[in-house]
Amino acid sequence: MSQIRIIPATIQRFNGQPINQTVKKRVAAYARVSTNLEEQESSFEAQVDHYTRYIQNKPEWTYAGLYADEGLSALTTSKRDGFNRMVDDALAGKIDLIITKSVSRFARNTLDSLATIRKLKANNVFLYFEKEGINLSKNGFISRFIAV
Repeated sequence: MSQIRIIPATIQRFNGQPINQTVKKRVAAYARVSTNLEEQESSFEAQVDHYTRYIQNKPEWTYAGLYADEGLSALTTSKRDGFNRMVDDALAGKIDLIITKSVSRFARNTLDSLATIRKLKANNVFLYFEKEGINLSKNGFISRFIAV
């Protein structure tokens, strides 16, 4: 009678990553202020500082950059260079998670916002809106906490 020897897998079937290896999430932030007024300048600097430190202090995350648009109140995303660069980098596989202050900082036009969110999620890029506590996670659920 012969024995069957089971050899456990060492690589994940669908993504080729080694099993039991922790893969850090590549996390970026998006900051925007709509005017060049002095009080907005301090808000912009506070957003940049907060998100840079927040991401860099998470050992399970890799800082993927901070993308920003300053002094733009554009209702569409077409004129926001930082935003468009961030989306391009995310779609190119450089970002796994984007954190931003609020839904209105991300995109003011609902159609632009939804189209961008759908495009990002279809490419396994997820979003967290801090003010609203909305986490658009991998499983497609919106939760009121961040557990990413």
